[in-house]
Amino acid sequence: MGFFDRLSRLLRANVNDLISKAEDPVKILDQSVEDMQNDLVKLRQAVASAIASQKRIANQAEQADAQAKTWYERAELALKKGEEDLAREALSRRKTYQDSATALNNQLQSQAGQVDTLKRSLVALEAKIAEAKTKKDMLKARAQAAQAQVQLQSAVGNLSTNTSMAAFERMEEKVEALEAKSQAAAELAGADLESQFAALEGGNDVDDELAALKNRLEGGAAAVSLPAASGPAPQLEPVQVAEVDAELEELKRSIDKL
Repeated sequence: MGFFDRLSRLLRANVNDLISKAEDPVKILDQSVEDMQNDLVKLRQAVASAIASQKRIANQAEQADAQAKTWYERAELALKKGEEDLAREALSRRKTYQDSATALNNQLQSQAGQVDTLKRSLVALEAKIAEAKTKKDMLKARAQAAQAQVQLQSAVGNLSTNTSMAAFERMEEKVEALEAKSQAAAELAGADLESQFAALEGGNDVDDELAALKNRLEGGAAAVSLPAASGPAPQLEPVQVAEVDAELEELKRSIDKL
């Protein structure tokens, strides 16, 4: 017995869990309001039926009162005519209609109470339905906002493992790498261009310096060249041999001392 109780409890729990997960607040709210509208229609029909029954009983009570009055008048007529037995029969019929009118009037009072109760219930239900309709729109908006928030949080939580986001981030890294490579190539091209212009500018300096050097050398050669003869050559005096010999001997002595 304990096993079956536990199994039954487990089945009910699973069914309740499935139902709870399957419930859509928006759909349930709409369905609840629709159910209340159906109840309102049924209650209006019940009130209308009770009112119709009340009117029918009232008509029957009026007819019974009218018949009782008619038979009373007939009893009077019979007595006037000396027909006592006939008058007694008329009063008996009058009594029957009086009893029927009394019962109908009692039923009419009871019916009137029921109709009043139904009318109050109808007004209360209409007020509740109007309030429910107002709350329904607000609750639907809150439910939709909550569901959107849950979906957003779920999406944010899955971004790290989402293949689309991973591919997007990978392509972003690839674009950044291409941009870095392009920038490096541009810097290298600029550096090469700068070096070429530096070489050209440096070449001009060397050429200028070379030209200056040539001019200086050419100017120096002109300075050390013999001047052109502009007049008679000067007469050289003969060198004395004794002076040369003495200078030669002095040079030898200085070499020997080394």
